[in-house]
Amino acid sequence: MNIKSIDRIFISLIIAYFPGFFGSVFTTGEITTWYAKLNKPGFSPPNWLFGPVWTTLYTFMGIALFLIWQKGLQNKNVCFAFWFFIIHLFVNFLWSFVFFSSKELFFALLIIILLWSMILTSIILFWKIDKRASLLLVPYLFWVSFATLLNYSVWQLNI
Repeated sequence: MNIKSIDRIFISLIIAYFPGFFGSVFTTGEITTWYAKLNKPGFSPPNWLFGPVWTTLYTFMGIALFLIWQKGLQNKNVCFAFWFFIIHLFVNFLWSFVFFSSKELFFALLIIILLWSMILTSIILFWKIDKRASLLLVPYLFWVSFATLLNYSVWQLNI
Protein backbone atom coordinates (compact mmCIF):
# COMPACT_ATOMS: atom_id res chain seq x y z
CA MET A 1 0.00 0.00 0.00
CA ASN A 2 1.46 3.36 -1.01
CA ILE A 3 1.27 6.73 0.79
CA LYS A 4 -1.63 7.87 -1.40
CA SER A 5 -3.63 4.76 -0.42
CA ILE A 6 -2.84 5.22 3.27
CA ASP A 7 -4.02 8.83 3.07
CA ARG A 8 -7.19 7.78 1.27
CA ILE A 9 -8.11 5.06 3.75
CA PHE A 10 -7.53 7.44 6.64
CA ILE A 11 -9.67 10.16 4.99
CA SER A 12 -12.35 7.61 4.03
CA LEU A 13 -12.61 6.41 7.62
CA ILE A 14 -12.82 9.97 8.94
CA ILE A 15 -15.57 10.77 6.43
CA ALA A 16 -17.48 7.62 7.41
CA TYR A 17 -17.18 8.33 11.16
CA PHE A 18 -18.31 11.92 10.68
CA PRO A 19 -22.10 11.32 10.96
CA GLY A 20 -21.63 9.05 13.96
CA PHE A 21 -19.47 11.55 15.78
CA PHE A 22 -21.76 14.51 15.16
CA GLY A 23 -24.88 12.40 15.61
CA SER A 24 -23.64 11.35 19.03
CA VAL A 25 -23.62 15.00 20.08
CA PHE A 26 -27.42 14.94 19.80
CA THR A 27 -27.84 11.35 20.96
CA THR A 28 -25.70 10.85 24.05
CA GLY A 29 -27.57 13.11 26.45
CA GLU A 30 -30.97 11.83 25.34
CA ILE A 31 -30.29 8.10 25.80
CA THR A 32 -30.60 8.13 29.60
CA THR A 33 -33.27 10.84 29.74
CA TRP A 34 -35.83 11.22 26.96
CA TYR A 35 -35.17 7.91 25.14
CA ALA A 36 -35.21 5.95 28.42
CA LYS A 37 -38.75 7.18 29.10
CA LEU A 38 -40.16 6.15 25.74
CA ASN A 39 -42.23 3.01 25.35
CA LYS A 40 -40.15 0.53 23.35
CA PRO A 41 -40.96 -2.84 21.83
CA GLY A 42 -39.72 -6.04 23.46
CA PHE A 43 -37.15 -6.55 20.69
CA SER A 44 -35.42 -3.26 21.46
CA PRO A 45 -31.72 -4.00 22.04
CA PRO A 46 -29.90 -2.76 25.13
CA ASN A 47 -28.47 0.74 24.81
CA TRP A 48 -24.86 -0.46 25.18
CA LEU A 49 -25.16 -2.42 21.90
CA PHE A 50 -25.64 0.60 19.64
CA GLY A 51 -22.13 2.03 20.05
CA PRO A 52 -20.18 -1.11 19.06
CA VAL A 53 -22.56 -1.90 16.20
CA TRP A 54 -22.38 1.61 14.73
CA THR A 55 -18.61 1.77 15.17
CA THR A 56 -18.28 -1.47 13.21
CA LEU A 57 -20.69 -0.29 10.52
CA TYR A 58 -18.94 3.08 10.12
CA THR A 59 -15.63 1.22 9.79
CA PHE A 60 -17.11 -0.98 7.04
CA MET A 61 -18.50 2.14 5.34
CA GLY A 62 -15.09 3.83 5.44
CA ILE A 63 -13.39 0.80 3.92
CA ALA A 64 -16.09 0.58 1.24
CA LEU A 65 -15.67 4.27 0.41
CA PHE A 66 -11.90 3.77 0.19
CA LEU A 67 -12.31 0.83 -2.23
CA ILE A 68 -14.54 2.94 -4.48
CA TRP A 69 -12.22 5.96 -4.30
CA GLN A 70 -9.31 3.72 -5.32
CA LYS A 71 -11.05 3.09 -8.65
CA GLY A 72 -10.52 6.75 -9.58
CA LEU A 73 -12.89 9.70 -9.34
CA GLN A 74 -12.14 10.60 -12.97
CA ASN A 75 -14.53 7.76 -13.92
CA LYS A 76 -18.02 9.30 -13.91
CA ASN A 77 -19.69 6.19 -12.41
CA VAL A 78 -17.14 6.08 -9.59
CA CYS A 79 -17.46 9.81 -9.02
CA PHE A 80 -21.26 9.59 -8.87
CA ALA A 81 -21.20 6.61 -6.48
CA PHE A 82 -18.62 8.33 -4.29
CA TRP A 83 -20.57 11.58 -3.94
CA PHE A 84 -23.92 9.82 -3.62
CA PHE A 85 -22.45 7.94 -0.67
CA ILE A 86 -21.15 11.18 0.87
CA ILE A 87 -24.62 12.72 0.58
CA HIS A 88 -26.14 9.59 2.13
CA LEU A 89 -23.87 10.11 5.16
CA PHE A 90 -25.56 13.47 5.74
CA VAL A 91 -28.95 11.69 5.75
CA ASN A 92 -27.48 9.22 8.25
CA PHE A 93 -26.57 12.14 10.53
CA LEU A 94 -29.92 13.84 9.93
CA TRP A 95 -31.79 10.85 11.36
CA SER A 96 -29.95 11.15 14.70
CA PHE A 97 -30.68 14.86 14.86
CA VAL A 98 -34.39 14.52 14.03
CA PHE A 99 -34.98 11.50 16.27
CA PHE A 100 -33.00 12.52 19.35
CA SER A 101 -32.70 16.30 19.24
CA SER A 102 -36.00 17.23 17.58
CA LYS A 103 -37.78 14.22 19.09
CA GLU A 104 -39.81 13.87 15.91
CA LEU A 105 -40.39 10.12 15.71
CA PHE A 106 -42.54 10.20 12.57
CA PHE A 107 -40.21 12.51 10.63
CA ALA A 108 -37.28 10.36 11.77
CA LEU A 109 -39.14 7.36 10.33
CA LEU A 110 -39.45 9.12 6.97
CA ILE A 111 -35.74 9.95 7.06
CA ILE A 112 -34.70 6.40 7.93
CA ILE A 113 -36.81 5.08 5.03
CA LEU A 114 -34.94 7.50 2.75
CA LEU A 115 -31.66 6.39 4.35
CA TRP A 116 -32.54 2.71 3.74
CA SER A 117 -33.24 3.42 0.06
CA MET A 118 -29.96 5.34 -0.26
CA ILE A 119 -28.03 2.45 1.30
CA LEU A 120 -29.63 0.01 -1.14
CA THR A 121 -28.81 2.37 -4.02
CA SER A 122 -25.21 2.63 -2.78
CA ILE A 123 -24.95 -1.16 -2.67
CA ILE A 124 -26.13 -1.35 -6.28
CA LEU A 125 -23.83 1.47 -7.41
CA PHE A 126 -20.84 0.00 -5.56
CA TRP A 127 -21.53 -3.51 -6.93
CA LYS A 128 -20.89 -2.22 -10.45
CA ILE A 129 -17.53 -0.79 -9.34
CA ASP A 130 -16.16 -3.07 -6.60
CA LYS A 131 -18.13 -6.02 -5.28
CA ARG A 132 -16.16 -6.03 -2.00
CA ALA A 133 -17.23 -2.45 -1.31
CA SER A 134 -20.83 -3.38 -2.03
CA LEU A 135 -20.74 -6.39 0.29
CA LEU A 136 -19.29 -4.28 3.10
CA LEU A 137 -22.53 -2.27 3.08
CA VAL A 138 -24.85 -5.28 3.44
CA PRO A 139 -24.60 -5.45 7.28
CA TYR A 140 -25.40 -1.73 7.33
CA LEU A 141 -28.54 -2.34 5.26
CA PHE A 142 -29.58 -5.13 7.64
CA TRP A 143 -29.01 -2.96 10.72
CA VAL A 144 -30.89 0.00 9.25
CA SER A 145 -33.72 -2.39 8.28
CA PHE A 146 -33.91 -3.39 11.95
CA ALA A 147 -33.58 0.26 13.04
CA THR A 148 -36.45 1.20 10.72
CA LEU A 149 -38.68 -1.39 12.35
CA LEU A 150 -37.55 -0.16 15.77
CA ASN A 151 -38.20 3.49 14.81
CA TYR A 152 -41.67 2.57 13.52
CA SER A 153 -42.47 0.59 16.66
CA VAL A 154 -41.28 3.33 19.01
CA TRP A 155 -43.35 5.86 17.07
CA GLN A 156 -46.46 3.65 17.26
CA LEU A 157 -46.00 2.95 20.97
CA ASN A 158 -45.62 6.64 21.78
CA ILE A 159 -48.35 8.29 19.69
